[in-house]
Amino acid sequence: MAKLLYAFSCSIDGFIAGPGGDMSWLTPFAGPPPVDLTARIGALLVGRRTYDGDDPHRDGPGEGKAFGGGWEGPQFVLTHRNAQPAPGVTFLGDLPSAVSAAKAAAGEKYVNVLGADVARQCLEAGVLDEVLALPVPVLLGDGVRVFSRVGPPVRLSSVGPCWYRVDS
Repeated sequence: MAKLLYAFSCSIDGFIAGPGGDMSWLTPFAGPPPVDLTARIGALLVGRRTYDGDDPHRDGPGEGKAFGGGWEGPQFVLTHRNAQPAPGVTFLGDLPSAVSAAKAAAGEKYVNVLGADVARQCLEAGVLDEVLALPVPVLLGDGVRVFSRVGPPVRLSSVGPCWYRVDS
């Protein structure tokens, strides 16, 4: 069965995006997608702000595509707003339906969670299985935090370099 993975790049001080969701900070560090990861992804679970957001591959051949064009497959966007239909994208209004649909589509592969708020919701709902943190050598100082949540610490167990399992 599919597992939910929150894989993200972040600044050393813990931001995945700059103020207002700005992703341009990542452009100088964007290279080829990690093929070993993208081959293991069967579906994406994406937050609406991330889906509508800034693209670090702007003005390049991979603009508007997952992982800069390094991955293709079904995307499930969690949203409460109306959305324009897009090929390969399903818009869903609640987390349980979005998780269920993404897991079914992913089969035995990962559902990659994109977006800090959706990742937080998955963590709080107890459905996030693993975290892959890819730190980038920059200090942003402000922006969208990797996780913004109130509550007790969440224990993680290392399963590899920068890769962690969420302990239940």
